[in-house]
Amino acid sequence: MPSSMIWRRGMHTLERLKAARIPEDVITQGQERVIDASLTLIREKAKLKGAVVRALGGAVATSSLLGIPLGHNSSFLQGPAFAPPLIREAMWCGSTNSTTEEGKMIDDPLVMADVGDLPVQEMRDTGVSDDRLMEVVSESVKIVMEEAPLRPLILGGDHSISYPVVRAVSEKLGGPVDVLHLDAHPDIYDAFEGNKYSHASSFARIMEGGYARRLLQVGIRSINKEGREQGKRFGVEQYEMRTFSKDRHFLENLKLGEGVKGVYISIDVDCLDPAFAHGVSHFEPGGLSFRDVLNILHNLQGDIVAADVVEYNPQRDTADGMTAMVAAKFARELTAKMSK
Repeated sequence: MPSSMIWRRGMHTLERLKAARIPEDVITQGQERVIDASLTLIREKAKLKGAVVRALGGAVATSSLLGIPLGHNSSFLQGPAFAPPLIREAMWCGSTNSTTEEGKMIDDPLVMADVGDLPVQEMRDTGVSDDRLMEVVSESVKIVMEEAPLRPLILGGDHSISYPVVRAVSEKLGGPVDVLHLDAHPDIYDAFEGNKYSHASSFARIMEGGYARRLLQVGIRSINKEGREQGKRFGVEQYEMRTFSKDRHFLENLKLGEGVKGVYISIDVDCLDPAFAHGVSHFEPGGLSFRDVLNILHNLQGDIVAADVVEYNPQRDTADGMTAMVAAKFARELTAKMSK
């Protein structure tokens, strides 16, 4: 079934149920049972993985993969909803080994755990509203964080998921974080096309909520008047590609998170030039190289408390899944940076 049909099916479920004159409490109770079951799946896997890490001992922080296969808040294509399983497959591809560039092994349970994917479409099929769905995403992140030393590494999904994830991290830690956001776009529209949860509006919600002290946006090369005005409104540090050669030294020597609860990193795969990552919804030439991004990540000083890799669209990838490998390597290197 085409992705557009899948998302229309979920979007119209509630309207069909109401049209059939089914009592609202019957619908709501059913939705909450599905939500409870979805969160129980994540909770029990997180409990198991957290218990294993604690029993082994010696880990201060272990990254934990959590897939959020959500794509309906994309303004163009919804393929990112299908990304998490393919990123995982690429992470364990036999064409490479399990060692990251910094020498950590992702098959070491003290370095990386995996609690699976939140069943987003199963919840949407019941007609769950986006308000409730965003709450559930936040709840799933908090569930992972409750199982110390696990720290969430989110596999998206479109960029709308960053808002509920950062909100959960900030609320759970009791204060704002510094956010490093790598992207071709600032994603800071007030409500793109009237959708407050649009993937193009996630960082407006984050800044409105006070969940970030500093927001650094790197790789920007598709920004309009509203993007710049919103950036000024929220005090965002926007580093556009047209000045990257001048900004490179600063960006490759970042020190973040002091005085707040840590650092959150959000990587939209389209921060890269399309030559390095064909499998994205929005082709925007003139972007970062893969090594540019790794230099920024590897040299960053700060306590990374959570991260996401978003906007990989397998429906636009090459037949051999080249961009899946790109997204997977981002996840692997973030894992190495987060774990300790």
